[in-house]
Amino acid sequence: MKRMLMLATACLATATVVAAGEQAGPWEALPTVAPAPADNPTTPEKVTLGKMLYFDPRMSSTGTVSCFSCHNVMEGGDDHRPTSIGVHGQKGGRNAPTVWNAAFLSAQFWDGRAPTLEEQAKGPPANPIEMGMKDLSAVVQRIRSIPGYRPYFEAAFGKGDVITMENIARAIAAYERTLITPDSPYDRYVKGDKSALTAQQVRGMKTFESIGCTACHQGALFSGPRLPAGQGFFVKFPTFPDSPYVSKYNLMQDKGRFEATKAAGDEHMWRVPTLRNLTYTAPYMHNGAVKTLPEAVRVMASTQLNRSLSDAEVNDIVAFLESLTGPFPEQSMPRLPPTPGELLVE
Repeated sequence: MKRMLMLATACLATATVVAAGEQAGPWEALPTVAPAPADNPTTPEKVTLGKMLYFDPRMSSTGTVSCFSCHNVMEGGDDHRPTSIGVHGQKGGRNAPTVWNAAFLSAQFWDGRAPTLEEQAKGPPANPIEMGMKDLSAVVQRIRSIPGYRPYFEAAFGKGDVITMENIARAIAAYERTLITPDSPYDRYVKGDKSALTAQQVRGMKTFESIGCTACHQGALFSGPRLPAGQGFFVKFPTFPDSPYVSKYNLMQDKGRFEATKAAGDEHMWRVPTLRNLTYTAPYMHNGAVKTLPEAVRVMASTQLNRSLSDAEVNDIVAFLESLTGPFPEQSMPRLPPTPGELLVE
C-alpha cells in the first residue's frame, strides 16, 4: 500500500501541469480544438488528403487493410476485437486503442513508443502483422504509383517531390486531429451546467475521485496530465500482481513498455489510456481480455488500488464513465483515386 500511496502522490503532483487558462486538478473539460505541432499545422487540404490515406487499404501489402480497418471512425475508433487482425489474417498482440481524441495524448501506442501522431502513422504500414509493407519506401512507392494522389499532395504541401513518407504521416495526423469528441455531459457539467449529469453520475464522479482513480486517470482526457510530446504518462500495471484478476485475465504476459525499450524499469509499465467514449470501445485492457465496463472497473480497483468495490459503487462509477461519451463529428467515406491497371498487390 505504501508503494501505491507514493505513486498516487506523484501522479497527483503532476495534475497541475496543464495549459494556462485551463482548469487544474482532475476535472478538466476537453478542448474543442486539438493542438498541432508547429511543423505540421492543420489545414483543410491536409485533412482531406489524410482522410483518403486513412481509409485507403492500398497502404497495405495485400490491399486489404487500412488504418480504418482497426480504427473504425464510424463507431468507437477501434475494432471491437481483443486484438486486431492484419494482413493474411494475422492477429496482433494488443487491443487497438481508440483513435478518438488520440490527438491529445503525449505519446502513442500502449507502450508510448511513438511521441506524436506523425510517428505513430509510420508504424502500422511496415509492421509485418498489421499492414505488411516491406518498408516505408514501399509505402511511398505504392502511393506514388497512383497518379490521382498527386494533386492532393500538391494542394496540401506544394509542388515538387512532395509524395514522401513524412508528408503521408503529416496528412494522416492532420486528419486524426479532427477526431475529437468534446461537449460530453461531463464536459458540460464541469463548465457549469450542473444539470448535465444525473445524480448517479455525480455520485460516481465523487466515488471515482475518493477511491483514488484520479491518481492516474486525470486531466481532460483522463489519461494523465498534459505533458510535452514524447513524455508519456506511464503507470505500472498491475500494481498489485496478487489480485485474482491478474491470472484470470492473463494481465502479466505482456511486459508493456519493456517490449519497446528493453529497460528493466519499464517492465509492466503502460501509457495510461483515455477513459473517454468507453461505452464504444469494449473489450478492455491492453490484451482485450475484459469484455464489459463493470468488470473493467472491478479489475482496475483490484489490480491498481487493492480494493473490492460494492455493486453500488461499480454501477455509480460506470454511470459516471458513460458521461464521458461526447458527440462524434460526422464522418463520410472519402472517394479514393482509381487504381492503375498495372498496380498489383499481393
